[in-house]
Amino acid sequence: MHSHKFAFLGCAFLGMALSGCPGTATGGVALRPDGTPGPQECPEEARKAMKYMRVVVGDAAWVLIDANQSAGPITLYDGPIESQLQGDLGNIFAPSRLYGYVWTSGPQAVIRYYAAHRLDGGDEVPICAVARLGLGQLKKLPQSKPGTAVLEHHRATVYVVDQFR
Repeated sequence: MHSHKFAFLGCAFLGMALSGCPGTATGGVALRPDGTPGPQECPEEARKAMKYMRVVVGDAAWVLIDANQSAGPITLYDGPIESQLQGDLGNIFAPSRLYGYVWTSGPQAVIRYYAAHRLDGGDEVPICAVARLGLGQLKKLPQSKPGTAVLEHHRATVYVVDQFR
C-alpha cells in the first residue's frame, strides 16, 4: 500500500513540476550591453524537479552541443537549441536531450538549458544547466557572422546550476 501511495505522490509532484512551460523560460532574460544574457533565477518548478530526479548543483556531463551537428567546426544561431547528453547527468541518462537557448553576441556562445527529456519513456523535466567554457569549447571563431557562433568543438561540458549568472 505504501509503495502505491509513494508512486502516486511522485507522479503528482512531477505533474505539478511539469506544468510550467520550460520553453518560455527565456522570455524574461535581461541582456547585458554586449548582448549576452544577464542573471536569471532557476524557476522553483525546475529546482523541485531536479531534487526529485536527484540532479544536484555541480553535476556535470559531456554534451553534444547541437544534436544535428556531430563534428566540428559547428555553427550555432541565436535561439533554441537541442543538445544530446554524452554522459549521465545525475538521473538524467545519456543519450537524453537537453533543450535550451543560445546567445551569440559576445566573444563566446552562451548556452542555458531549461529542460531535459529522457529517452527511456520519461517526460520532459525542467532543469537549470549551462554549457561552460573550458579549453576554448565555446569561444567563437573569427569567421562567426552576426547572430552566429562558429565553434571549433562540437562537444562541451554541461553543469547543473541553481541560478544563471
